[in-house]
Amino acid sequence: MKTNSSFKYHTIDFIYILLGAWVSGFALRGFLVPNHFFDGGVTGISLLVHEIKHWNIALVIILANIPFILVGSRIMSKVFVIRSIVGVVLLGLFLAFFPYPEFFYDKLLISTFGGVFLGVGIGLGMRGGCALDGIEILAVYTLRRTSFSMSEVILGINVLIFLSAAHFIGFETALYAILTYYMVTKATEYVVNGLEEFTGVTIISGESEAIKSVLVNKLDKGITVYKGERGYLKDNFHEHNDCDIIYTVVTRLEVRRLKNEIKNIDPKAFVFTNTIKETVGGILKRHADH
Repeated sequence: MKTNSSFKYHTIDFIYILLGAWVSGFALRGFLVPNHFFDGGVTGISLLVHEIKHWNIALVIILANIPFILVGSRIMSKVFVIRSIVGVVLLGLFLAFFPYPEFFYDKLLISTFGGVFLGVGIGLGMRGGCALDGIEILAVYTLRRTSFSMSEVILGINVLIFLSAAHFIGFETALYAILTYYMVTKATEYVVNGLEEFTGVTIISGESEAIKSVLVNKLDKGITVYKGERGYLKDNFHEHNDCDIIYTVVTRLEVRRLKNEIKNIDPKAFVFTNTIKETVGGILKRHADH
């Protein structure tokens, strides 16, 4: 039974990787390459090399990504490394042999939709457990060995790419490359996290019992309760009392309704939220994910 389940998951992952490579190839061959556009990350480096040296884009994509993936083998699992190699090779094969249509529209449309499709492709690959762009692998590797954060490493590399594009190709093209990269980032985020990105909500109120009842019985949410103390104001610092601090997780589409329910019970309740990128376990009601 466990073998069948494992085979099912591996099959679904491979389908994600295959679709991710195909969609990424569509973005590159259909939009970015014919119009001499760029992106950030390793894909951006590959496009820049292709534009300057006129080397085969399929070969450049593979050769540019493999070193980053091999570096990642020191910190990532073997399964991730193998899947990433398979994904990048599939992307190269699609770029070399699949007859993608080419689009020549307004530059803004090319930049926008080329970025969206490339982001969708990279996101599908990530859902399948691989990296079709090795920039984040390098960022993780650097994070563990330097004081730089992942965002700083990625930003630094992309700044160099965009400056190089401005120098060799033109300032206007570099600006469109920044827009393309932004669209790639947002599309990838939506594919990986989904529209139901979760939000953690913390509630501190004197009406905690009523709020707990509404969250569980009306909104059908799981809650966690911390024991805390309220008070400690400037004018009466020594006056304080015990309170329940309520924590729950909702989708971002439910945040407004949750706040309205709390406001109806206690308009003075202190509520703050934080974005949650990933959740595991619990009793969250969400779409099935492999």
